[in-house]
Amino acid sequence: MRLKLSFPQAFEQWLNKIVKRPALAVTVVIVWLVVLGWVAYGWNLGSVGLIDETEPLFAEASRQMLLTGDWITPYFNGETRFDKPALIYWLQAIAYAVIGVNEWAVRLPSALAAMGVTALVFYTIYWSLSKKDELKPVSSLTRPYLAAVVAAAITALNPEMIIWGRTGVSDMLLTGCIASALLCFFRGYAQLGTGDRGQGTGRRDKVNNVKNNTYPILNTQSPFPNKWYLACYVLIAGAILTKGPVGIVLPGLIIGAFLLYVGQLWTVVREMRLFSGLVIISCLSAPWYLLVTWRNGSNYIDSFFGYHNIERFTDVVNGHSAPWYFYFLIVLLLFAPYSVYLPLAMIRLKFWQRSHWRTQERSQQLGLFAFIWFISIFSFFTIAVTKLPSYVLPLMPAAAILVALLWSDFFSQPEPNTSRTVITYPISFLQVSSWINVVFLSVLSVALFHLSYFLGKDPAAPNFNQILQDSGLPQIGGWIWLLFAFIVAVLILSRQWHSIIGVNLLGFVAFLMIMLMPALLLVDQERQLPLRDLSAAVVQFQKPQEEIIMVGFKKPSVVFYSHKHIKFIKLTREGIEYIETVANQPNHPASMLLLTEKRNFFKIDLQPDNYQNLAIKGAYQLTRINFKKMKSQKLDIS
Repeated sequence: MRLKLSFPQAFEQWLNKIVKRPALAVTVVIVWLVVLGWVAYGWNLGSVGLIDETEPLFAEASRQMLLTGDWITPYFNGETRFDKPALIYWLQAIAYAVIGVNEWAVRLPSALAAMGVTALVFYTIYWSLSKKDELKPVSSLTRPYLAAVVAAAITALNPEMIIWGRTGVSDMLLTGCIASALLCFFRGYAQLGTGDRGQGTGRRDKVNNVKNNTYPILNTQSPFPNKWYLACYVLIAGAILTKGPVGIVLPGLIIGAFLLYVGQLWTVVREMRLFSGLVIISCLSAPWYLLVTWRNGSNYIDSFFGYHNIERFTDVVNGHSAPWYFYFLIVLLLFAPYSVYLPLAMIRLKFWQRSHWRTQERSQQLGLFAFIWFISIFSFFTIAVTKLPSYVLPLMPAAAILVALLWSDFFSQPEPNTSRTVITYPISFLQVSSWINVVFLSVLSVALFHLSYFLGKDPAAPNFNQILQDSGLPQIGGWIWLLFAFIVAVLILSRQWHSIIGVNLLGFVAFLMIMLMPALLLVDQERQLPLRDLSAAVVQFQKPQEEIIMVGFKKPSVVFYSHKHIKFIKLTREGIEYIETVANQPNHPASMLLLTEKRNFFKIDLQPDNYQNLAIKGAYQLTRINFKKMKSQKLDIS
């Protein structure tokens, strides 16, 4: 199928001038990646307080690690925290030591991991397409750069990557390690030869390629992998130290499935020096596991390997269950607005034509590799019983590569003596996907106009819905997406296909900067700022040796911001029983600090003479219970 390609001549000439000057091209690329990373992950990174309840658990465990000097066993609030291995805590603790204990330091490892993956996606796409264009009679100097720019932008600017790249937990670090390991594997794999060209011809082509220096000759005597495979092994070790066995299971599953499909398994296993690689991975990752097990014994093994790995895969943990189609919705919404093009990006590959892919140069198998990467992670976590949106975060770079390769067709040089470029699928498929794009953005726009009907009432921020509506931000967001839906429709009608992906990217940036970030600051002001103020009140009012209890809710951020030990009591009834037990002790303390939600305070039937209200911050209340004034009486539940 052929179609006309209109590309602004002035812009193309400008790009050609840049790419013909390598030093200038590298400078422009670096500036582009820095600006992209800053907009996506650096801007206002530390302006929002820690979000309960997971982020403060990591932040405080890292602070304790730096404070105590115990770099082996993570602790939170005086108790061991075996949910995740140590790498995320080490990196956050190092960030504390460099820039101080603050939100910036908590989130910096996640932001840097996201930026690193974005840069590596750019490089991989650029290198692969440059190799492909070298084989064409008329190569395009600008296509590899344009496709790489699109790939990096889609990688950085999608909701899933934005959310976890700005959150101080281990998910983005895991994604950074796994995705980077996979990209390093592909670069090492593609550097060392061609695909299997079929019986009788593969060896002859291989010999010819060696003679012509089209790829390096493998040193069969060296026991060590090449630098790209070595980087892959180091990053897998990092993934294991970030989240455990999944750090090697997922890359192993993806790489194994890919090599089996292209018929290169045993050849590449030998190239990779797999035994040496496993030794490298073990030497880097095993020592911490041995030390933490030696120090904590079965408590660590049962908690980490039993509960947080095996049980999460085979059973529902913490109520995180979902239907089988859960990740279809997650990818659709959290890879928006580009997710509507994923089916076409996969169809374009014709992945079912195995013989075709086995005859391709290795450097040209990036699309197939990204497809297997995407499908493997998607299937793995669909099978798992416990389901969370963050579990499929590692497939987002693969999705970005697939969509960028789809659009690379429109950045190609026209065929000689024509003004046409060639695509390998019916143009009607692209038209359908693009109109779905318009419908999706329109629906999103309508949803934002009626956002107040979808937002439930949050007890932690009871006035937020009204404040958000009064700010006009939902209406602004709705108009943004409606405008860009209209622009995409115009581009479809004028058949300017190459511009559609850029319009989606521009729309996302406008939405992020004009609507989403101000809304996030509002959320922080209404939901998290009262907890920071409450933490300051705790520090101000606590007397020496005075116990602090939090009854009826759990907000670990108070521990991080107050630097105090807090006893969490889940149910109000249990809190009443605990207060009564302390009051009836012969040598009871003089007082106790009680943290509750305002709406639940009177369920604890304290007599007016027995408590003193110290502070009310948003939906929360700080109270001092005076045991000396309290007579021995039964506390009732109202």
